[in-house]
Amino acid sequence: MNIWKKIFKSKAGAVSLVTLSVLYLGIIFAAFFAPYNYDQDDVLNSYSPPTKIHLFNFSAKQFTPFVYGKKCVVNKYYQRIYSEDKSKIYPVKFFTKGFKYKLFGIWNCNRHLFGTDEGKIYLLGADLRGRDLFSRILYGGRISLSIVVVAGLISFSIGLLVGGISGYFGGKIDNFTMRVCEIIMMIPSFYLLLVLRSSFPVNWGSAQVYFMVVIILSLIGWASLARTIRGMALSLRENDFVYAAKSAGLGNFKIIIKHILPHTLSYSLVALVLSIPSYILAEAALSLIGLGIQEPQASWGNLLSSALGIVNIRLYPWILIPGIFIIITGMCFYILGDTLRDIFDPKRKIL
Repeated sequence: MNIWKKIFKSKAGAVSLVTLSVLYLGIIFAAFFAPYNYDQDDVLNSYSPPTKIHLFNFSAKQFTPFVYGKKCVVNKYYQRIYSEDKSKIYPVKFFTKGFKYKLFGIWNCNRHLFGTDEGKIYLLGADLRGRDLFSRILYGGRISLSIVVVAGLISFSIGLLVGGISGYFGGKIDNFTMRVCEIIMMIPSFYLLLVLRSSFPVNWGSAQVYFMVVIILSLIGWASLARTIRGMALSLRENDFVYAAKSAGLGNFKIIIKHILPHTLSYSLVALVLSIPSYILAEAALSLIGLGIQEPQASWGNLLSSALGIVNIRLYPWILIPGIFIIITGMCFYILGDTLRDIFDPKRKIL
């Protein structure tokens, strides 16, 4: 039975894997699923609530999805109050034309899953500048979920290599690398994030900030994994297959790469999956306080920046929806990591 079948034997693991697959599928084809571009604003629809999609209009004998137009009034507290204008009906069309984009960065496309010729569809509401929150969540997922995966893989690779070298060679190399790991682990991760971020210019563009956040997250996440791998390498280096490799004339680094580290991959894979939620929260925290991904580029962290005020949350509760995506994604990675741990644990025969 392969690992995929074992995952699907666990209901929680299967649901988590399917949910993550749907999320990543959504961000890969974000431009197709999103009815509007991430920076397409409309101040006349500032903080527009989620649009109600009506399936049938019996009075007009219309049996296709549609939305009504909107009317807006501003009350004495300067809150925008929206209501449906039933004199205006806009059919919801599928595979409709919209803004242009490049599919996989190659093919020019302008087809989108749904949209209207006139009017606006805000599935999850709009933000302060009237930008579609659903579209921005899809585009923001591209940033947030790709950053954590790339940073996690880099941190995973550094932790494996440093831990393997430290445990295999021992002595002064082991003492030095472990002291470095302990120093990194002693500093609270959030404050370390701020210190590392302050060492970079604040006026960088989106691409530079993206790579900067990847580097920062990679630098803070490898130490604990390296310590664990080091302990495993200390015991593995005394095994017969290591002595056999030495007798065959293999160099030390080839022994580490080909014989030591492969025996730690089952644990390392679980550790990688379980660490991803912390990267998601770290990226969100940086972007939330304005030190990560900057406007108008969207990430799940900076989408929550408008939810810092309790008044905004009370009046426009849909601005908290990006936080729900962060929670769901983090929980799915944790559950998937626990499922993988049960699969790789030889003492567990449940899965």
